[in-house]
Amino acid sequence: MRMESQYLRRCLGSCLKKGLAEVVEHQPADPIEYLAHWIYNYKRTLDEEQKRTLERIELEKEQQRFEEQRQEQEREKLKLQNEEEKMQLQQQDPEENEKTIAELTDRAGAPNLSRVEELDENGLPEVSVGETKRLQIINSRIFACCQIND
Repeated sequence: MRMESQYLRRCLGSCLKKGLAEVVEHQPADPIEYLAHWIYNYKRTLDEEQKRTLERIELEKEQQRFEEQRQEQEREKLKLQNEEEKMQLQQQDPEENEKTIAELTDRAGAPNLSRVEELDENGLPEVSVGETKRLQIINSRIFACCQIND
């Protein structure tokens, strides 16, 4: 009988204790039917609480996945912005891209490598956009100097 009482305490102890307390409190005309309905409602309430707990856990997991996706999108957005900024910087200063290593560094003794000019199909040197701009600036300065001297 000892094993049976342990089983009843483990599986029904709390439920029966609360149900019998309700029967004593309300003293219904049919205590067996009252207890049966009370136990049925108790079980339904436990099932609903368990279902809500599982739904809450699933919702928290979903919120966590959403937050991770949002953070990943934010990282991608920042990465794209950085790439766009790099491209804009490269486009804004094409002359900077055409400078020699010696021109880019302030260190003494940096190698002063000469430019390699490419020839077009007519055998004439190709002029880059940056070089063209530089030549235009030099020409405008020469022109301005000539006007001052005249």
